[in-house]
Amino acid sequence: MADRTAGIVLAGGRSQRMGTPKAALEWHGSTLLRRAAGLVGRAVDAPVVVVRAPGQQLPDMPADIEIVEDAREGRGPLQGIVAGLQQIADRADVVYVTGVDAPLLHPAFVRCVLRSLRDEDEIAVPHAHGFAQPLAAAYRTSIAPRLEELIEQDRLVTRALLAGPHVRELHPAALLADAAVAANDPDLDSLLNLNAPQDYRAARARPAPSVTVRVAGEPAERAFEAATLAEAAAAAGLALGPQVVAELVGHGMTGDPQQPLASGDVLTFDRPKQP
Repeated sequence: MADRTAGIVLAGGRSQRMGTPKAALEWHGSTLLRRAAGLVGRAVDAPVVVVRAPGQQLPDMPADIEIVEDAREGRGPLQGIVAGLQQIADRADVVYVTGVDAPLLHPAFVRCVLRSLRDEDEIAVPHAHGFAQPLAAAYRTSIAPRLEELIEQDRLVTRALLAGPHVRELHPAALLADAAVAANDPDLDSLLNLNAPQDYRAARARPAPSVTVRVAGEPAERAFEAATLAEAAAAAGLALGPQVVAELVGHGMTGDPQQPLASGDVLTFDRPKQP
């Protein structure tokens, strides 16, 4: 039987270098948190869990995104991962964990990392751009007791976790052997993190993802740069509303203006029927 998959987005970091909470940073009319949760949600079976710091205010999120709090603030990502695992362990076998500051994440990358976890592995962690990437990795939910033990010992750094015997490293060649990753994320930008204001400005200045838009009743499809459904609709000359929704190939129907889009997406909009 195939593993049941879920997602965890860590939103409770202190954002000291950024100088402002990352979760609420604007991204093409949406927020970094909304984008991260939406992209991961497109690649997993079970709900996405957002882990926040105690009392942390978050931007508006869809009703199907679950919110939990860290048991204690400032204890690092291991504490957040445990909080997420405790929330979802009975509904998933494997989770993809990401930080909130990964706006170039691609659903194909998430699926690739999740599929890379073998039966004997506890963690599948990308090792690219010179570093292991524990906040872009797949974890078996059964690893929760070991994480809790590390936290009790105040061994809060992720390298203590990655020192275990059942960790699979995914080097660039392995990641790019996935055809969808190679086509849509050849530079592995899914691993780009925004730690400081200059990182955010540089990433925000990049072109939005290239998507293909079809409109019902029109013979030709068109390519646009759009990071959200609202941007794609506007580019096609449409206004989202009860009669204007889109089929996002591989994801189903959506009318959510903040629905995050990724490179290679194909959307078909319904035009409102004329009276």
